Amino acid sequence: MDDSKKIKLNFYFQKIICFVAIILFFIKLVTWHITSSLSIFSDAMESLINIISGFIGLCSLYISSLPKDQNHPYGHGKIEFISTAIEGFLISVVGISVFINTFIRIKYNMYEVILSRLDYGIFLMFFTGIINYFLGFLACKIGNQNGALTLIASGKHLQIDTYSTFGIVVGLILLNVTKCIWIDPIISIIFSSLILYTGFKLLRNATAGIMDEYDKKLLKKLSLYLNEKRDINWIDLHHLKIIKYGSALHIDCHLTVPWFFNIKEANQEVKKLTQLTKNEFGSKVELSAHIEACSNNHCTFCLNHYCQVRKNVFQKKILWTLDKTSYYNNNNKNPKL
Repeated sequence: MDDSKKIKLNFYFQKIICFVAIILFFIKLVTWHITSSLSIFSDAMESLINIISGFIGLCSLYISSLPKDQNHPYGHGKIEFISTAIEGFLISVVGISVFINTFIRIKYNMYEVILSRLDYGIFLMFFTGIINYFLGFLACKIGNQNGALTLIASGKHLQIDTYSTFGIVVGLILLNVTKCIWIDPIISIIFSSLILYTGFKLLRNATAGIMDEYDKKLLKKLSLYLNEKRDINWIDLHHLKIIKYGSALHIDCHLTVPWFFNIKEANQEVKKLTQLTKNEFGSKVELSAHIEACSNNHCTFCLNHYCQVRKNVFQKKILWTLDKTSYYNNNNKNPKL
């Protein structure tokens, strides 16, 4: 699937998320009206955040799809990290509010509420939970396939909403059967902790993207891929760095080629390396390579056995692992400030 189709699919699916969020919000309001359950009312208020974050994600996907311009030479992909940060913040707010609400209810003994038509309430809440989880699962799957961080964040948000909904359903069932009022606050605390953890993870990932943090997993994947597909004229690869702009990647590296290559030949090797990365990571890859000429020391691991000017005997092949290629591991000493 080409990039334009991926963008359209991401945008279309985010629209579905917004539409479904609005419908489920009104279902939960009706359920609260039927049962008079404060827990269901809290879950309905949480669904408001689903609606808000859904539209934030929609705006983010639109902005990130805009082409590069004079003011944004690397594109608009960074907006996805900002969107994810907002969503993580909103999820964290929900977790904190549930915590506070739980302790307020414990303090004032507000869990002794009279519930009505609980069977309808449990069924409707379970139904909304199933819809949310299925939609969240699809959002995460499509987001991972298309490299859409916003869609992944929306999917995780929906799945967390499902967990809190199921927690409320379980609490209402146990409360109705056992009449033990302490069950509801315990379940509420457990699921609010889960909500907080997810919100923290989203904030952490968004901050890492905004700060261009070292992505060990992505660098390792790229290093192993290039090692597998390396050309005999690519003698060494090091100072490898990756900057993410949403679904786009900017790759910097130093590539060592035979010293007798002219500029045209060296540039051809860079083009081959660029195309190779695009084949694996998509057409939104930009690669900038600093060309270096080989020396006599490189002969000991140079794979070009047909070289007519070899000065030293070949000894062994050096694998392009993360330790050998990444910028961090080649410059692991912190500069003195």
